[in-house]
Amino acid sequence: MKSMSKALIPTEWGNFEMIAYGVQEGDPMPHLALIHERTAGRSNLLVRIHSECMTGDLFKSTRCECGGQLRKSLDLIAREGGILIYLRQEGRGIGLIEKLKAYQLQDQGLDTVEANVELGHAPDERSFDLGVKILADLGVKSIRLLTNNPDKIKAIEDSAITLLERVPIIIAPNQNNRGYMQTKKKILGHLLD
Repeated sequence: MKSMSKALIPTEWGNFEMIAYGVQEGDPMPHLALIHERTAGRSNLLVRIHSECMTGDLFKSTRCECGGQLRKSLDLIAREGGILIYLRQEGRGIGLIEKLKAYQLQDQGLDTVEANVELGHAPDERSFDLGVKILADLGVKSIRLLTNNPDKIKAIEDSAITLLERVPIIIAPNQNNRGYMQTKKKILGHLLD
């Protein structure tokens, strides 16, 4: 995986340098690094490693808190600078089609983990090492990580990047995602207190 292209992207959170990382030239689903204009140096950075969630990020679905986490992370990064890594691993790595099938199973009473397993997948097939590789390519030395996910913490701790702090990114549950968030806490070990 390597940097393929970059451009300045103005947003409601300020200007970002967006860098696309792909396996080969013309990769249609590159991972992204968005570096905020207020970012100075490569130490003590506020960083969010965010896995794509089209339903939550783009359409603001209330079945999960992903879109809320993304927007809150961008709010925090806009205040002081930092980096958002956007990994193209929809639906905990199973893709959008399988994710929608999992939603159907959840509507029949399975939780998010049971639904993935019923479809023949692991509970979570994502790799956060991809985010670590992008941060390393950017020359990042130490970070404050915006996350509730222990797997993201472990990926950083197992790398050459120093984890200075975990910054919780708590989104209040709603009537549509309360059970989902309890499963994330009880079964997947997410730090939601």
